[in-house]
Amino acid sequence: MTKYEGKNLKNEVLVLEDCFFINCVLTGCDLFYSGGDLEWVNLRFENCRWHFRGAALKTVQTLHQIGMLKMEPLGIPMSASAAKAN
Repeated sequence: MTKYEGKNLKNEVLVLEDCFFINCVLTGCDLFYSGGDLEWVNLRFENCRWHFRGAALKTVQTLHQIGMLKMEPLGIPMSASAAKAN
């Protein structure tokens, strides 16, 4: 696992299951998530592109189909911020 602390990463390609972030900002990154464990503390996302694979993709698709998740139109970057997720 790669630990990033106090970093401002721009235009990176990251597999989230392989990273642990502390006090970081991700800008314009491609983020891949397959449903495995992940953790971050004080991580901010700015105009990142999310790519869901495997179990995570199936979960997103199911939540969308049953109306629990609204999908944004493609081509519009989304910004999100999170304090901590396990």
